[in-house]
Amino acid sequence: MKIRYLFIATSLVLISCVPVKKYNDLLAREKECSEALEKYKASSLDFEGKYLDLSTLHDVAKKDISALITDTTELGSKLRLLHIQYDKVLDENNHLQSKYDKLRASGAKETAGLQSELEAKNLELQRREDASDAMEAELAIKSKLLAEREQRVNELEEMIQRQEDAVKALKTKVANALKGFENKGLTVVQKNGKIYVSLEAKLLFSSGSTVVEAEGKKALVDLAKVLETEKEVEIVVEGHTDTDKFTSPTSPRNNWELSVLRSTAVVEIMMANSKMNPVQLMAAGRSEYVPVDLKDKAKNRRIEIIISPNLNELFEIISKEK
Repeated sequence: MKIRYLFIATSLVLISCVPVKKYNDLLAREKECSEALEKYKASSLDFEGKYLDLSTLHDVAKKDISALITDTTELGSKLRLLHIQYDKVLDENNHLQSKYDKLRASGAKETAGLQSELEAKNLELQRREDASDAMEAELAIKSKLLAEREQRVNELEEMIQRQEDAVKALKTKVANALKGFENKGLTVVQKNGKIYVSLEAKLLFSSGSTVVEAEGKKALVDLAKVLETEKEVEIVVEGHTDTDKFTSPTSPRNNWELSVLRSTAVVEIMMANSKMNPVQLMAAGRSEYVPVDLKDKAKNRRIEIIISPNLNELFEIISKEK
């Protein structure tokens, strides 16, 4: 117990010696990180929403194609029936014409009756011809629309497949680059169209520290070397803590600040050891509020690097659809 009190007293003396300028710089840095967090959090939510919208539009387009196929089949059946009826009326008309010619001399009254019947049949024949023409025109429009929708759906499916293949290939590259850290608190997972690289805090930081350890730095450098050639992705580095309360009169003052400063430290190492474009990177802190295991706090103390593909090309296809 005496040793513990001595350690706390010593820590307080050391903390009180932190220069005011450094503390103020850290406060300013925290504010910038918080503002960037809000900006990129909105961007991340927007991309995720667009990804869900894309999947919904794809399903709707497939349903439209199914409906168009059904309509085309029905119109084809109706057109064939109309042709049969047309041929029947034409035969009747020819028969009446022949009968009319034969009976023309039989008398004016019978001739007038046959003439009237013939005219009625001619009108019916014309009506059916008009209906047939209209149905053929509608069938042509439906067939053209069906072809356009099928082409659009094929484009979407091909684009989605290319994105999935690209994410899968990148996930394999990342996993291979970090293979030496598999049993040291590092995992690589692909879900929701994104790649999640999770590094437990024990691999990167000492307790309460924002300084990356040597082994953790090596993992981050290896990852940065893989990502520096990926120009069509966005990368969010999220810091996470456990639920143990962390308070200090100097920076980091609490779990929020600790998570932000740790994510910033990771970003700085990745930038300093690669040619990554800083526009693609965002540092964010999630504090204790996104745990992955309620029974194991150690797993919640982590850095998550979320790699999202660029969906601009897919959105252009959706815009054309609208």
